[in-house]
Amino acid sequence: MIANIITFDDLQKFKTDFLEELVAVLEQRRTTPARKWLKSHEVRRLLTISPNTLQALREDGLLPYTKIGGVIYYDFDDIKKMLDQHKTIPGIPEDQASPIASPTIKKTRS
Repeated sequence: MIANIITFDDLQKFKTDFLEELVAVLEQRRTTPARKWLKSHEVRRLLTISPNTLQALREDGLLPYTKIGGVIYYDFDDIKKMLDQHKTIPGIPEDQASPIASPTIKKTRS
């Protein structure tokens, strides 16, 4: 039987690697919810918006939802997609910043 000797440097490296991986996992958990489907109150808390604002996002078709019985569920991926589509980049006009830009209305001269 071969014995492996663990040195202090080995333990230090293990500790450093372990802590880096733990921090990465905790960071990911902090930015993503534990579940894929969120209820209205969870979406409002996540986006810090009022019930009326959330209803407006639904009615305007900006945020897809699923309704089962009287409970409305939102897919976390749809929430991320909506935020990405409405992201503004400083220095770039809004109609060019989003991959799904809103249609522009061309004015004709009278």
